[in-house]
Amino acid sequence: MKDRKKLGFPDRRIVISVTAGILLVGLYCLIFSFSAQDAEESGSLSALISEKCAELLNTLSGKHWSETMIQSMAEYFEHPIRKLAHFSEYAMMGILVYLLWRPWMQRGRKLYLLVLLWVFLSAAADEFHQTFVPGRYGSFLDVLLDTAGGAFGMLAGVGAERALFYFKIRKKENTGCPS
Repeated sequence: MKDRKKLGFPDRRIVISVTAGILLVGLYCLIFSFSAQDAEESGSLSALISEKCAELLNTLSGKHWSETMIQSMAEYFEHPIRKLAHFSEYAMMGILVYLLWRPWMQRGRKLYLLVLLWVFLSAAADEFHQTFVPGRYGSFLDVLLDTAGGAFGMLAGVGAERALFYFKIRKKENTGCPS
């Protein structure tokens, strides 16, 4: 670590936090743009994605469904796909918020609660924003789903960090490098 500083490299903690912060701002922009879509535009995008998923499922299964069957499958999967999108966006937020704060805080209850509170408040603000968009409404169930996604993302970040630490230690043990 001292050698990196002598060579003029920035502190790793700063690099991780700044990168996570920049990606988090981009994610907020993406979430805001989706939430700003009126009901018709949002529904059209969801329908298009659901259709493409149904067509992909048809291709992968080799069943050669009729156009009516593909449309029926698309309608059936539209709601779960929308909810999966919510969960995924906020899972990414959970990872990024964890990466933003982890270099500066020890792993533990305070960090985990900070990440969950951040995600919860972001989800609540997003749902509140939707109440001002024509044809849209806010849903507390979506806030809970988004928060669950954030918790999943945070846990994925914790797991990845622990796995990296474990493999780094194992590598040192196998190569005989001192700790």
